[in-house]
Amino acid sequence: MNRNLQTPVPSSAQDVAAFLRQAARVPTVATAQGRLMFAMDATASRQPTWDQACQLQGDMFAAVAERGGLALQLVWYRGYGEFYVEPWLTAATELQRRMASVQCRGGLTQIHRVLKHAIDETQRHRLNALVLVGDCLEEAVDPLCHQAGQLGVLGVPAFVFQEGQDADAAQGFREIARLTRGAYCAFDARSASQLRDLLKAVAIYATGGRQALEAFGRRQGGLIPQLTRQI
Repeated sequence: MNRNLQTPVPSSAQDVAAFLRQAARVPTVATAQGRLMFAMDATASRQPTWDQACQLQGDMFAAVAERGGLALQLVWYRGYGEFYVEPWLTAATELQRRMASVQCRGGLTQIHRVLKHAIDETQRHRLNALVLVGDCLEEAVDPLCHQAGQLGVLGVPAFVFQEGQDADAAQGFREIARLTRGAYCAFDARSASQLRDLLKAVAIYATGGRQALEAFGRRQGGLIPQLTRQI
């Protein structure tokens, strides 16, 4: 891995608009109920911002729960080989309860298991999107790229949100997003409101595709119209 890469910085409004433009170009297949897999890194390095991340992710789900049509599965990893797959949920309160019960533990990333689970799951019942939130990538990138390519062939975009400024992780996360025809965005505690909007946009995309995303942009204002004007 090239360690001379430029260190990523939290996304500006222009970066966020670019992310949303990417999201809008992702093709979607209409289903009776949107299915969104949400994968979280719960290793020790994320402990300082874990509570805030849980709140943001709960807000995302609540934003679309009232209109129905979204089932979400929480997947998370931590510690020595701990990998957990929660049941598919349609109630925002239950999702928030489960996320709040998770505590971070030291360990290595297990993104390969996230991608493998997403591949297996969509072969059983189509996924509309995968969201991956993490700060590090401690695995060989080439095998992950192979899995991401498989997920891309199956039509499941990965929307990857990187917390922090690890340059090696940024390179790998960007490749996962590219190969799945998804999108990548960096964030930190200062960009919490931007992340909230992005997560809501992805959830709404999963339930209604591009048209729903455009309608959300008209209601939400802020950064979202920068996307809809350029579709």
